[in-house]
Amino acid sequence: MAQPNSSMAEKKTKDIFISRGITTIDYKNFPLLKKVGVSFFGKIKPRKYIGNQLRNQKNMAKAIKQARFMGLLPFIK
Repeated sequence: MAQPNSSMAEKKTKDIFISRGITTIDYKNFPLLKKVGVSFFGKIKPRKYIGNQLRNQKNMAKAIKQARFMGLLPFIK
């Protein structure tokens, strides 16, 4: 059986919203949502790459969708 890559095992990401002290995630903070949660092509990044907790990931996805609907974030690049 293959051993996990040591560089992958050391790379433990933390929840960005907890580390910055953000308690509520809303669509009005679209610069942070664009920087953290949206890829270059406009897709929502998955949890395992960002390191978010489940609740914060769901709230972030909801806020990104609201910001897209309001016209603050693009649907695609």
